[in-house]
Amino acid sequence: MVKQIDPQVIADIKNRLRRVEGQARGLQKMLDENRSCEEVLTQLSAMRSAIGAIASILMVENLEACLLDERDDPAVRETIARAKKLFAGFVR
Repeated sequence: MVKQIDPQVIADIKNRLRRVEGQARGLQKMLDENRSCEEVLTQLSAMRSAIGAIASILMVENLEACLLDERDDPAVRETIARAKKLFAGFVR
C-alpha cells in the first residue's frame, strides 16, 4: 500500500497553484498593456520559482511515501522529517 499525500500538503499545493494561475493572468494583462520585457521576465521568473517549489514539494512527498512504504518505524519517520525540513530550506 502506498502512503497517501497529507491533505494539508494537497491544500498547500492547490493554494500555490491558484497563485500561479493568478500570475499567469497577470502576465496576460501585462502583455495586453505592452509592459516592458524586463517586467514580464521578472514575473515569468517568479512563476518558474513557484512551479519549482510545487514540484519540490511533490518530489519530497513521493520520496517519503517510497521510503516508508509499509514500514512505520518511528526512527525512519524522524530521519525523513529531518531530511524534508533540510530539503525544503535548501530549495526555497
